[in-house]
Amino acid sequence: MALTDTRIRQLKPDTKSYKVADGGGMFLLVTAKGSKLWRMKYRFDGREKLLSFGAYPETSLARARERRQEAKSLLAEGIDPMAKALADKDAAAARNEHTFSLIAAELVEKLRKEGKAETTLQKKQWLLDKANQDFGDLPIRDVSPAKILATLKKVEALGNYESAKRLRSTIGQVFRYAVATARADTDPTYALRGALIAPKVSHMAAATNREDFAAIVRAVWGYEGGSPSTRAALKLMALLYTRPGELRLALWEEFDLENAIWTIPASRTKMRREHVKPLPALAVQILADLRHETGSNYRVFPSSIARDKPISENTMNQALRRMGFEPDQHTSHGFRASASSLLNESGLWNEDAIEAELSHVGADQVRRAYHRAAYWEERVRMAEWWANEILIFLSDSDR
Repeated sequence: MALTDTRIRQLKPDTKSYKVADGGGMFLLVTAKGSKLWRMKYRFDGREKLLSFGAYPETSLARARERRQEAKSLLAEGIDPMAKALADKDAAAARNEHTFSLIAAELVEKLRKEGKAETTLQKKQWLLDKANQDFGDLPIRDVSPAKILATLKKVEALGNYESAKRLRSTIGQVFRYAVATARADTDPTYALRGALIAPKVSHMAAATNREDFAAIVRAVWGYEGGSPSTRAALKLMALLYTRPGELRLALWEEFDLENAIWTIPASRTKMRREHVKPLPALAVQILADLRHETGSNYRVFPSSIARDKPISENTMNQALRRMGFEPDQHTSHGFRASASSLLNESGLWNEDAIEAELSHVGADQVRRAYHRAAYWEERVRMAEWWANEILIFLSDSDR
């Protein structure tokens, strides 16, 4: 006999669960605790299976019968309704769990575990935040090229052409990771190549002739503004010409002042390998004086605003602006080009030794080992020679 709502309401729990049939394999399971659960028994590929349609009254009698009919229609087409229900459940979970923002966060964490520099990760997260604002909550499969382009165009409209280009690249990286982990089928940013205004290629501004660089050195040593960290960092940029992030994020534990060695950890170098630099006597003295001024802080160049954070690259560039050097004249990164140009111009040093000091050595393992072993003594002499050149620039100003 088919069920009715009246009869269902009258069903009472017993000491054991029992079934009340509605026909077509569907029945209501009344549990000992009083729950009333819709079930449907069917056979597929010779095996007996059991579908669940929910509980009464949340799933009404009419809705349960609709679901029974849907299941019978699938069976008529040779489709297992249980397998279909599980696939639909997985698809719904994927839509809710595999959002762009969650996959992007996974990617950033993966890169962190692979040893990418924290500054690189921060820049990547800054870009991803722009994407997350617009479509971070969407399932990644629902993020279309049109949605991505709208976000890129907002950045481009501000005149930030390079940022728009990097944002497209970063979004593409998220999609390629999603494809690799079977949560997306394609990278839609590929279709957007050529859609953005190409930024003009500009190199880091640097003084690359002796006279101009000498003027910068004299300005840096005569600068009385900023914090002790900023003043020392600029002097050491001139002396050591590392990448700005390698210097300003330095910790005291990396320095062996007694043996005049600075070991930059692989996590902070562009090439992701440890880089050991010889320290000229002038650099050792600057570092010793700075430590006396800044005290026991574990950072070599603590910010004057937040002592647990380092100075920023912008802090050094702003100091150069206050000295009168415009962005197209010299930047903190420009000290590398200045040193490279003048060291090569001197004709005193092996080009490979200069490249090794700049941490430009290629990826070949044998060549890297050779550079470290063969050029160390030359690099030590070169470091002292370069420091002496800077002292000459300073002494020239007194004449």
